[in-house]
Amino acid sequence: MKSENEIHVRTATPEDEEGIMGLARLVNAENGVFRMDENKVLNLVRPSLYLQGGIIGVIGPKDYLEGVVVLRISEYWYSNSSFLEEMCIFVHPDYRAAKGGRARKLVEFAKKASEKLGMPLMIGILSNSRTDAKTRLYERQFGPPAGAFFLYGANTGTMLSQDVVN
Repeated sequence: MKSENEIHVRTATPEDEEGIMGLARLVNAENGVFRMDENKVLNLVRPSLYLQGGIIGVIGPKDYLEGVVVLRISEYWYSNSSFLEEMCIFVHPDYRAAKGGRARKLVEFAKKASEKLGMPLMIGILSNSRTDAKTRLYERQFGPPAGAFFLYGANTGTMLSQDVVN
């Protein structure tokens, strides 16, 4: 396995589309609340691959991505001020226990994108699995949380027993 110094998050390009979609399917199967609409995901991903309205960071070669962070430029419902919204940070299950801190490297990529774009980063955790470990990682990177998510009437990861799209 790669050492921490060998792990590099790079800006995704159009050639990474299929690898990103493969990870998106894994995200949905593992943590999804709702059925994934592949066209909707592609409509979010494709412009970001051309740095239009967002940016995506990936780890690994295009044919087998180890991790992804999907960021888009967004606005709150009450303001015209832009911010960078994290849509997803995901490390392929084969690399979660590996050395190199892939999740941390993806978070650092998001922070650098925020700084480079000069806009705040909104990042969160919506998961019923390993939430405490994810929260500790984010607190080390960002400091105390500015709120919390709650999910009523559903659990994340329910896609495994319902209607996973393959």
